[in-house]
Amino acid sequence: MDILDKKSPMVFSFFAQLDESLHLIRKIFQHHTPHLNGEKFLTGNEVCKSLHISPRTLQEWRNSKVLPYIKLSGKILYKQSDILNCLENHTVR
Repeated sequence: MDILDKKSPMVFSFFAQLDESLHLIRKIFQHHTPHLNGEKFLTGNEVCKSLHISPRTLQEWRNSKVLPYIKLSGKILYKQSDILNCLENHTVR
C-alpha cells in the first residue's frame, strides 16, 4: 500500500474537487433567495434588474397600483407571482 501525501495525484485531485464544490456552494448561497410559504419575494433592485426598468418607474407602478407590493418595517418586497401576473395582464395580443 502506498503512502499518500499532499503531493500525490489522488490527494491533489480530491482537494481540487472539494475546492470546486465549495465554490459552487458559495455561488448558490450568494444567489439564492429563500421562499416563504412557497412564494418567492423580490427586492426592488431585483425587480428593476429583471424587468429592465428604473427605480422611478417601479415607484410609479407602486403609486398607480399597477404592481402590488408588501411593506415590512420600511422594506418593500414584491411577490414573484404578482409580477408574472402583472406582465400577463398587460400583455398586448
